[in-house]
Amino acid sequence: MLHYIKGTLAMKLESSVVVEAGGLGYELSVPANSSIYLAKEGEEVTVFTAMIVREDDISLYGFGEKASLDTFRKLISVSGVGAKAALAILSAMPLNEVHQAIVTEDAKTLTRANGVGKKTAERIVLELKDKFGQLEDAVLPKGEEAAETAGDSAGDNRAEAVKALLALGYTKGEAVNALAAVKETDLTVEEYIKQALKKLF
Repeated sequence: MLHYIKGTLAMKLESSVVVEAGGLGYELSVPANSSIYLAKEGEEVTVFTAMIVREDDISLYGFGEKASLDTFRKLISVSGVGAKAALAILSAMPLNEVHQAIVTEDAKTLTRANGVGKKTAERIVLELKDKFGQLEDAVLPKGEEAAETAGDSAGDNRAEAVKALLALGYTKGEAVNALAAVKETDLTVEEYIKQALKKLF
């Protein structure tokens, strides 16, 4: 079973790439916004790979980050969600937005992907909402979870701010989206709430 392919980006096609490694050219379907698809031909790349075997076909799907591969595998584990739909979701929005939509039960956002209807999106949320970490992970600005420069208190304060906004009558999706737009990382709970309310008005 392939986990990743390291080689030269030989060719970019309409919705896939060809990576040459060990004298072989591997064609992999990739998300439209993947760092692999955005790389230049001739560059060395590492592609995290999912191989799906059917009776009459073997397909390879490639991702620039392991987190994207892990999310793809989770998506196709949902009943009725195939590789094409999973790839469409990962092409329609950044990975952190996919996670945020699932954790906050925002099925509507997932329907932005081609071929993903309301029922499919709701099924994805239902089956995966408990598999993508805690609520505070979804409201951290992009990149903050990797840097972890703000310390644990920032995530705690954001999570407390979410609870406060819920108590004020806002939906979970509204609260999380408003806090995700707040880029500061060292605010108090009260300051996060004030900044979020500005986004909501």
